[in-house]
Amino acid sequence: MNYRKQFVSAALVMGLMLLAGCASTKDVAYFQNNKTVDLSQSTGLYDARIMPKDQLNITVTTTDPEAAVPFNMTVPTPITLSARTSSTSQPMLQTYLVDNNGDVDFPQVGKVHLGGLTKVEAEKTIHDKIKKFMSETENPIVTVRMTGYQVSVIGEVNRPGTFTISREKCTILEALAQAGDMTIYGVRTNVKLVREDQQGKKDIQELDLTDANIINSPYYYLQQNDVIIVTPNKVKAQNSAVGSMTTLWFSATSILISLTSLLYNILK
Repeated sequence: MNYRKQFVSAALVMGLMLLAGCASTKDVAYFQNNKTVDLSQSTGLYDARIMPKDQLNITVTTTDPEAAVPFNMTVPTPITLSARTSSTSQPMLQTYLVDNNGDVDFPQVGKVHLGGLTKVEAEKTIHDKIKKFMSETENPIVTVRMTGYQVSVIGEVNRPGTFTISREKCTILEALAQAGDMTIYGVRTNVKLVREDQQGKKDIQELDLTDANIINSPYYYLQQNDVIIVTPNKVKAQNSAVGSMTTLWFSATSILISLTSLLYNILK
């Protein structure tokens, strides 16, 4: 009888150890050292810089509407037909694609180099280029907007995908928020960021989001077409390897512990 009791007790302990090992999780908190990080280096507002393959909306406004017409190229829209009436929708402004050299082909002016410039710098560059085509009293207002600012988030997040950033400014935390945050299986100490510069050179950085010093990193603010990869932890990797047997294994373990507990109560 004592042998049976020892066997049952050992089986119960082993079952509990297995469950405890599977249930253990790592710390998933971001910015764990936020009270000690030096934020003096994070001052200043971020401005995205124009990159090859960016798409830009460029609008020119003048006091004399006719003076701006040659620089505001529009895309004709189809005529909307109905049973009784026909109408034409408001034409849309031409979108300019930045080529591999960082140039756009702008009306009247020709090639204008905008690669590497911020929006404000691009607006001044275009302003100076088109000013000579207008009267001396005219001072055009140039507005540049990025329409194709996108980042991608894949891996252990709740909603992986590619997201369009309307504000032209996005931190790595905001991108993760767009993707529904990491799952409990995501490794927060080794988030990979893939970036391509203006010359096409690729760079892969490993970021620790549990360290608040990431705020001072040049990778805290994302650039156009950055890709964030969240790596799964060992528990998720092991579960994926087991596949469909995982659920069955947990069920069998639960049944084993229940039977062991029942036998223990009967034999004690």
